[in-house]
Amino acid sequence: MQLNTNVTEFILLGLTQVPVRKQIVFMTFLFFYLAMLLGNLMIITTIKTSRALGSPMYIFLFHLSLSGTCLSISVAPRIIVDALLKKNIIFFIECLIQVFSMHLFGCLEIFIMILMAVDHYMAICKPLHYTTIMSLRVCAVLLAVAWVGSCVHSLAQIFLALSLPYCGSNVIDHYFCDLEPLLELACTDTYVVNLLLVSNSGAIFTVSFFLLIFNYAVILHSLRNHSAEGRRKALSTCISHITVIVLFFIPCIFIYTRPATTFPMDKMVAVFYTVGTPLLNPLIYTLRNAEVKNAMRKLWSKKLISDLR
Repeated sequence: MQLNTNVTEFILLGLTQVPVRKQIVFMTFLFFYLAMLLGNLMIITTIKTSRALGSPMYIFLFHLSLSGTCLSISVAPRIIVDALLKKNIIFFIECLIQVFSMHLFGCLEIFIMILMAVDHYMAICKPLHYTTIMSLRVCAVLLAVAWVGSCVHSLAQIFLALSLPYCGSNVIDHYFCDLEPLLELACTDTYVVNLLLVSNSGAIFTVSFFLLIFNYAVILHSLRNHSAEGRRKALSTCISHITVIVLFFIPCIFIYTRPATTFPMDKMVAVFYTVGTPLLNPLIYTLRNAEVKNAMRKLWSKKLISDLR
């Protein structure tokens, strides 16, 4: 497919153009980015090296941390570097790569959340059938489907981006490339493309959100039949997971399910799902989990002892 554009590069306006605020953006996002990398890499390393964390729940958690890390890597370094520059230029092909990678890992994160929710439902509501249904082979197949589905979704975004002619302004009022701000630069009617965008990204976010909320509602309803201690632990887990779901999906639904118009608040809203959620995942899914914390202690204790030797 030929590039249907006369534009070879775009100018990103970033979160702000005020020098003092750009310094604040640099320091804030650098801190959040390093904290996100540290937290998620600890999860990835711990699950990968610990034999005790081989159940489906931890396999899904591994891929959730991986997808969240890659999502943030596709966006955050650019924000940090651009905060130090006066003019932020991104070439057209780089823009397409960013669109593809962001949607690939963002969509993968959604599918992994759904798989984790199904895993929680089976563990709490169908414990006698859990080991039979949620086998490692089934998990591998589900993960493969999630990866393929995410690739198809991302390729659809690239197809839509390449179908547009860009022959006017090349200034993107955002801190990363995405289809919504690109639609405003297209010198053609974007009604059909916007409709396809809403039916693709918007539908994925909206349907997935309601499926997840329904799943956890069923889990919470089933807790009536559990012991007080079981209810307390399950309720604590469900509430923390619902918190992550709300923080991730509500901003995404706000951005991707409306007509092709952008608002000043869009850039701050996007921070929640590009940086905020990957940062919160280690706190929500791991630090409240005794098995993961114990595995981390053992791993880093062995590491410390080997270093001392």
